[in-house]
Amino acid sequence: MAVFQLIGIAFVTAVAAILLKSTKPELSFAVTIAGSIILLLFAFELFGNSLSIFEEIASATGIRTSLIKILLKMLGIGYLVEFTAGILKDFGQNSLADKLVFCGKVVILVLAIPILESVLGFIRDLLELL
Repeated sequence: MAVFQLIGIAFVTAVAAILLKSTKPELSFAVTIAGSIILLLFAFELFGNSLSIFEEIASATGIRTSLIKILLKMLGIGYLVEFTAGILKDFGQNSLADKLVFCGKVVILVLAIPILESVLGFIRDLLELL
């Protein structure tokens, strides 16, 4: 199961970072970042294998694939920002982490504009039918 591999990578990274923290703190940070990148790449690979499902959903429901892509981008940005903010908080950069989360929310809001336009167009079309 993939989750056990993710957990194993996380534990190995954590133990290595803890062991290095007392002697070489700069290497501890590098090990943490490297482990985090490995986890992200592994998760992206797992997610990439299931993207065809979203195309099937779009074609079955009649939703434009561009809107599905926007939703997936928003989801990815949210996860990446939260993941990165967690790493920053681990290294005592709480203020920077909070600012990153805020900026991520702004990016998601900007990406949501085409979806909002689509929903408003749908509502307008429904009102014209009445």
